[in-house]
Amino acid sequence: MRFLKMSGATALLLLPSLAQATSFGFALNPGFQATVTQLDNGNYQVATHGSSAAIAYWCGIGDFAIRTLGLPTTQRIYVAKTYDKQTRTVQFSFTAPEGADTSKSYSITVSRVGENMSASGAQSRCYDNFMDFDF
Repeated sequence: MRFLKMSGATALLLLPSLAQATSFGFALNPGFQATVTQLDNGNYQVATHGSSAAIAYWCGIGDFAIRTLGLPTTQRIYVAKTYDKQTRTVQFSFTAPEGADTSKSYSITVSRVGENMSASGAQSRCYDNFMDFDF
């Protein structure tokens, strides 16, 4: 009987770890991992790990803007340089690129310079369950 109690207690302790390891259950942290690097021209380069979906790049820059830079959630974020297949990166800016179409849209693409959304909109992509491979 003691063995069953110990086994049950161990299973209950390990269950949350196993659930995250198999991508099952709920996580309180963003599901995407990204590295954000500030460039000399004032842009931010985002490289993702494990996914090259557009929402992963938006998640990375949105989370970085709010948590690291402390920018307001209403701050607009713009695609400054589109997805580069060689380096698997996207460059973003907090100012509108010159000559680019910056009209608001419902698209989540990273393949059009000037595409933009608010920092909170970008950060909310961290919790999307559906990955949209749209580029």
